[in-house]
Amino acid sequence: MLAIRPFRRLLVVNYLCSTADWLSLLALSSFAKELAPGQLAFTFSSVVLVQMLPGLLFAPIGGLLADRFDRRKVMVVCDLLRFGLLISIALVGDPVWLYVGTFLVGCCSMLWIPAKDAAVPNLLTRPEQVETAGQLGLVMTWGVTVISGATLFAAITGVNTWLHLPAQEFGRLYLLQVALAINGLFFLTSAVLVATRIPELSRRGTATGTTATEPSQGIRAMLRDGARFVRDTPLVRGLLLGMAGAFAAGGAVVGSAQSYALSLGGGDATFGLLLAAVFLGLASGMAAAPRLARRLARGRLFGVAIVAAGVALVVVALSPHLALSLAAAVVVGGCAGAAFLTGMTIIGLEIEDAIRGRINALYQLLLKVVVAGAAALAPVLVALLQPTSIRSWGAELTVDGTRPVLLGAGLLALATGVLAYRRLNDRQSGRLLADLRSALGRGRRMKGLLIAVEGTTAADTARQAALLADWLRTGPRVVVLAADPALDDERMSGLLDAAALTGARAQALAAAAVRADVVEKVVRPALDAGAVVVMEQFACSPMTRLPAVAELDTEELDGLAGWAIGTLRPDVSVLLDADPGDSPKHEWRIVTLLAELAGSTPERYLVVDGAGADDEVAERVRLALRALPVARERGRNQVLPGKAAEPASV
Repeated sequence: MLAIRPFRRLLVVNYLCSTADWLSLLALSSFAKELAPGQLAFTFSSVVLVQMLPGLLFAPIGGLLADRFDRRKVMVVCDLLRFGLLISIALVGDPVWLYVGTFLVGCCSMLWIPAKDAAVPNLLTRPEQVETAGQLGLVMTWGVTVISGATLFAAITGVNTWLHLPAQEFGRLYLLQVALAINGLFFLTSAVLVATRIPELSRRGTATGTTATEPSQGIRAMLRDGARFVRDTPLVRGLLLGMAGAFAAGGAVVGSAQSYALSLGGGDATFGLLLAAVFLGLASGMAAAPRLARRLARGRLFGVAIVAAGVALVVVALSPHLALSLAAAVVVGGCAGAAFLTGMTIIGLEIEDAIRGRINALYQLLLKVVVAGAAALAPVLVALLQPTSIRSWGAELTVDGTRPVLLGAGLLALATGVLAYRRLNDRQSGRLLADLRSALGRGRRMKGLLIAVEGTTAADTARQAALLADWLRTGPRVVVLAADPALDDERMSGLLDAAALTGARAQALAAAAVRADVVEKVVRPALDAGAVVVMEQFACSPMTRLPAVAELDTEELDGLAGWAIGTLRPDVSVLLDADPGDSPKHEWRIVTLLAELAGSTPERYLVVDGAGADDEVAERVRLALRALPVARERGRNQVLPGKAAEPASV
């Protein structure tokens, strides 16, 4: 990802602006406290409220600007305005202008964020990179820059402690003015970088996923187009519905967290532990989402994550002990992180570029409105319910209003997660509980090792798969060579001729049926028994090799291939890199697919030079297999023959 120059530079810009956002929150709060010392209890919350208010009012406008105008120009103008506003706040030093300026800075941020988010997919080279880009952006915004902003603020305000500068000469606000000036310079630097170093932000992409009507030129017409798109697109409705329930549950947790800590018999320390558990889970969920997406389609993963978060939140509501509450809070955070990242990925992959800005803005609007509303309503509901004390497992438990509030929030997340799952589920026969078990890893085979051999031609992969299986048989484990009848041209032709299948779709269904039969009868039983299975042409399913079938829509073929193999994925894939030369069009498409797979998860893919004699290629495969991290780990568990070799260049 960092090798993509425009994205790398945008990540630097994101770091500067996010650090400036956190620094401004702290600096403006302290500035307000100094200007109105009698309102100490309300200064921080008032600044937060004023910064959030533009998101509640003007988020759709930011999406409209991102869809209608040059996104790079929108970002530059917003950065320059934020620079000027922060400098003016520092120079004027008036409480009224502080809040007015803070509100205007928030307005600029709400125009800047949708433009940046909508432009990210157009900077990438492959669709599967959208998820990784989302991960990096979230980690930058909610992790690295929080530390950077807080550390920078502490360093600036601590200068007086180190240097003992006389306040009567510099004034009591000079350090905070310096902080705001540095804050503004961050935005100025961002504007210069965006204007001069990232011209690709002006690029408009061509969507391959869900499409919308061509947006009209007028603002009002664009709003109507966006509303119509949400109404007529089940994907977007399910996405927004699911996240609305998840955000409401999250807001309820934030609003009742301190009261909940007291109900457990703890205090501030318990409250801190609960927050740490949620954020630990949040980071873990974002890190695990791409791996989970290999076992579940993203639409189903989104719904499953919200359902699991609701179940975990119910456990939090009913928990009598801190240890159980902490464990459940980690799960809540993990599922929320996975759902949020998956939702952002779906928007980047499935929503057309022409309307992506408006959907991103609506997503951000839901985050702010629902979380803020639920966080404000939760303490009111807690105060209305009278606490009672009960004894559970020998301990006295105070059941106050936090328990029913959290229970209601968990049930709400559970219900909206189920509804979102039904709207986003691209496999109507799939069952929620089965997908939930798959996502959590229950029933997943753990004993066997699946090695796939991929290549441009079936003949090359068949020979190398056989040679690899023969070599592995010299080791301690049982080895199964899963020969796919669909890859045998003679037998496949016989199958198609016997059934008189001449249509492209009929041939694709026949090839998928053969693949599913091999997986069900040969591959899965062998893996469950702990064998090493070598299978040729796993990712490039037989249907991609039929000339007639290769002309069908790529997404349809991918969906059919996914149906045939279910949730099964190779532990190691060996890719034989050979020039297809003057091969037919469908074989060139196979080369492209293999390159994308190898780039997406390089730790599980081996790219081996496929040119030369069979024995030479086989030796390269063996050396590379021993060097791969996954295979070396399994090798220590007596899977590969001989001792693990040092990493080799292949």
